[in-house]
Amino acid sequence: MLHNKPKPQRKSLHVKKGDKVVVITGQYKSEEAREVIKVDGINRRVVIEGVNLRWKHQKPSQENPKGGRMQMEHPIDVSNVLLFSEKLGKGTRTKTEVVDGKKVRVGVSCGTKFD
Repeated sequence: MLHNKPKPQRKSLHVKKGDKVVVITGQYKSEEAREVIKVDGINRRVVIEGVNLRWKHQKPSQENPKGGRMQMEHPIDVSNVLLFSEKLGKGTRTKTEVVDGKKVRVGVSCGTKFD
């Protein structure tokens, strides 16, 4: 009876594609801001430029007759990143506020509007 299984719900996250973020835990922890490439709202994962690099082995094909290896970014959990605030020069937690009928992400410690 798999046809009755409900679809997984997409959860709203505090980051969007194109945001500058700081990794706060794990092997890639740093104060350096990096860009978000992809966001997966169902699994709560984000792909960040230059973070969590893994080797992918490719079989030979007509486009790539020799095959080979290439490095790719893999996803990390969204809880391991904070939005980068230019004002503070580091990551900040965010809250949502309604301004003119629109939700806007606002930095908790600096008050910077991110949308």
